[in-house]
Amino acid sequence: MGGILFLTHRVPWPPNRGDKIRAHHILRRLMEYRPVHLACFADDEAEANEDRDIRTLLASSKIVRRNKPNWQAGIEALASGKPVSLTSFQSREIQTYVRDTLKTRSIDCIFVFSGQMAQFVPADFPGRVIMDFVDVDSAKFESYADDGVGPMAWINRREGRLLRAFEKRVATFADHSLFVSDAEAELFRQRSGLDDQKVKAVGNGIDLDFYDPAKVSAVDLPHEGSLIIFTGQMDYRPNIEAVVSFAKEAMPEILNHHPDAQFAIVGRAPTADVIRLDGSNNTMVMGSVDDIRSWLKAADIVVAPLRIARGIQNKVLEAMAMGKPVVASDAAAQGIEAANGEHFCVADDVQQEAMLVCDLLLNSAKAQALGERASALIRSNYSWKTQLAGIAELCGFDENIMAEAVE
Repeated sequence: MGGILFLTHRVPWPPNRGDKIRAHHILRRLMEYRPVHLACFADDEAEANEDRDIRTLLASSKIVRRNKPNWQAGIEALASGKPVSLTSFQSREIQTYVRDTLKTRSIDCIFVFSGQMAQFVPADFPGRVIMDFVDVDSAKFESYADDGVGPMAWINRREGRLLRAFEKRVATFADHSLFVSDAEAELFRQRSGLDDQKVKAVGNGIDLDFYDPAKVSAVDLPHEGSLIIFTGQMDYRPNIEAVVSFAKEAMPEILNHHPDAQFAIVGRAPTADVIRLDGSNNTMVMGSVDDIRSWLKAADIVVAPLRIARGIQNKVLEAMAMGKPVVASDAAAQGIEAANGEHFCVADDVQQEAMLVCDLLLNSAKAQALGERASALIRSNYSWKTQLAGIAELCGFDENIMAEAVE
């Protein structure tokens, strides 16, 4: 019995942002069944060297520092006719590692996490190929193009068009293509013409033990007013647009009714646009924090006002698991099997976001009940064990034969 070659565009540890969380738990699951060889990129040496314990459990690994500047990737993309998403992740080191691993090791399956890594799969590989796209990235860039003007609109339109063609070629070649929700999977079936035997949904889960509100204390805050929070990677365009919109458009209306309310933006790498929000309309930009759970524990309401969102938003699942009332945009709520008004509140626009937040701040019993129902739902349906129950079978492995038996 051969092993698995796992290709991912980011170091899958620690599981502290959306893509790394999903990759981490899939990797851990696959390691239960077969020896795993890992190839991935790291932003810096510190990231590459985190969580050495998991590296010792891998059959082998290759971590490459990703340091190609965006301008270089753009020039290469224009010269080659490829999407920038691919040229940004080109690497001879990864290519060599993949070639040597396939030559010297017995590999039954290549598991590809994120479309950028599909370029490293040899066309003549005889084993099974599983492609986890997670989201339909090409649709995201098409949305950027539709909302933009000038050169950036052209760049995003080009990226969307080229990625769409690339995604279809990869999915046609792969045995199975995975997406994080039924909605994303169905969208890709429509765009690619492939059926549900080739294109499947494998949802995200939650580490229910980690996101247990009883195991963490709330962060100590200097003010005594209501706390509204947003969590996420703050150099990611949809998150930036979400907090700018909420701070500038929703918060003034909320403050008219609840003048002591505070809006905290919690997440690493805030851009200049985000930092400028600090201090306006009772907005606090916190940046990276030691433990996101302490902020969720302290929050009265968690908001997810994303206008562009693909797949399932981990930030929403995490807040719900912590028993917090969530006000989400329609885009951020997509893919989560929950009922509007029962497990979370879904807003059509920024005005309704403000209205729903005001209502929940005014009715603490309603907010508490919403959070309790949300937590019960997540704990019954969204464990990683439940969400990844069929992943080994998709890879061609017997679910009943664990790694110890293979060895």
